[in-house]
Amino acid sequence: MAGLGGRTVRDLRRESRSAVLQRLYFDGPMSRQALGPATGLSSGSVSNVAAELLTDGLVEEAGVIGSDAGRPRRLLRIRPDSGRLIGVDVGETRVRVELFDLGLRELARAEVPLGPRGYDVDAVVGHVQEGMAEVLRTSALAPDDLLGVGIGVPGIIEDAGDEGAVVHGQTIGWDAVPLERRLRLTGQLPSHIPYFIDNGAKTLGQAEMWFGAGRGARNAVVVLFGSGVGACVVTEEAAQGRAVEWGHLTVRVGGRRCRCGARGCLEAYAGAEALVARWREAGGQPSPGAGEERALTELLAAARPSNGSTPDPVAAAVLAETAEYLGAGLSDLINLFQPERVLIGGWAGLQLGGAFLDEVRAHALAQALRFPAGRVGIGLGRLGPDAVTVGAAVLPLAAFFARGGQRPRPAARPVKAPAWRAAVDGRLV
Repeated sequence: MAGLGGRTVRDLRRESRSAVLQRLYFDGPMSRQALGPATGLSSGSVSNVAAELLTDGLVEEAGVIGSDAGRPRRLLRIRPDSGRLIGVDVGETRVRVELFDLGLRELARAEVPLGPRGYDVDAVVGHVQEGMAEVLRTSALAPDDLLGVGIGVPGIIEDAGDEGAVVHGQTIGWDAVPLERRLRLTGQLPSHIPYFIDNGAKTLGQAEMWFGAGRGARNAVVVLFGSGVGACVVTEEAAQGRAVEWGHLTVRVGGRRCRCGARGCLEAYAGAEALVARWREAGGQPSPGAGEERALTELLAAARPSNGSTPDPVAAAVLAETAEYLGAGLSDLINLFQPERVLIGGWAGLQLGGAFLDEVRAHALAQALRFPAGRVGIGLGRLGPDAVTVGAAVLPLAAFFARGGQRPRPAARPVKAPAWRAAVDGRLV
């Protein structure tokens, strides 16, 4: 039976369930009386939906509150243990896999170093599978009990229909890699458990907009500053957010060679890998065999010693130049998108921290146009190094809400995550 706009009764029921679940997720516990105005549903619809969700075990009662009339009202909230999600971060030194409940509380984690094969596709697929197997084994969870797996990866993601997500990761040597199909070929998870694969900067942005420093903003740019640099842009016109290959903006014609093969990219000057390389080229001497993260720590300690000794002028100069390049890159984002907030996350951005951010902010605001510069706040992300995995887990969570809380079923085509304009005010729409 068709309803409004050609929607069936089933569609309307699913949308009502979805609206109640979303509101309880972000604003709960709430009473049935409060859910009506918050969702736009009638009191009868709220009562019916609440009864269904209680029967399904997706929500639970969470005490009572009084009312002006003196009649107590029972509160409802999402049951965190009613679903399990996996978030994966295919990072720059390791693959991190985390198992979450519906409240995005971490239940188990596994970290697998990339190893000498680096981003070799077979190796990365193996690391993801190994990590998933470990968190499932640690939690004694059957794969069939998952709501889905979200994965953040470097590069541009193409939806290839039945082929699934295809990754174009030029900087890591991935040319049209059918990552979703490769993961399914292993058969570790039942075929109906959906994968959601997206750019790592976008999943970082999604996490910060839902739960972190971006919550409440209508327009924001979230920057991933790691070995390379990337960004997620959220605007009212692109409420779903989109990853932009900001690191491959040309900042110096004919400049340093970038990992992508071009010359003069921002990433060739401002990414942590390039920062450490420039320090070495200028005479800096990180410890023998030091990896990128340790070398960056040593560079920072040399440029800003905590014991009051004289800063190393070479390290200080490299760090100052990097702040200038990053500031110039941020000024471009500010001029182009005029965001309310610019947030810097990623392991390198968080490691360099507030003192470095002050320099970056000064350069960005000095070079941006006065009007957008006067309206933007520039700060650090709040979710720490796990932000990408949290954002990745949000992908199957959003799809679960879009289905009205229906679990994935065999032979059912996965539902895509809806636009997370929620990110504009911390809520789904």
